[in-house]
Amino acid sequence: MKRFTFAVFLMISSTAVWAQQAAVSPAAQAKAKEAAAKAAWTGKVDAYKLCMAQNVVAERYRSNPPNGQIVRPPSTSMTCTDPGPYTYEPAEPRTIEESGAHSPSETAKSPPSTTLPDAAVHGKQ
Repeated sequence: MKRFTFAVFLMISSTAVWAQQAAVSPAAQAKAKEAAAKAAWTGKVDAYKLCMAQNVVAERYRSNPPNGQIVRPPSTSMTCTDPGPYTYEPAEPRTIEESGAHSPSETAKSPPSTTLPDAAVHGKQ
């Protein structure tokens, strides 16, 4: 009886969670997408700043090596990519035809199914 009651409780609570998730307004979704884009841009800026700091430290090490050691120049130069200023343009919703989410016309004309067994079609034994 306790298991049944627990199972019913789980079903009711999961239904409530799904109902709350489905009730998100389009404005809230747009705000969440913009926040995600801002967070991604912030991550790129942080990576750029880290790259610049690493280059400064490496150059300082190469110009004044410890204990008179000979330091070879780097094999490849590390280039830091500046992400630029933050810009956000919301994506326009595309139609099904533009997104390519529909079946190609070849599949619609001739379906891949056949009445032959799989072994006969693919040559398996």
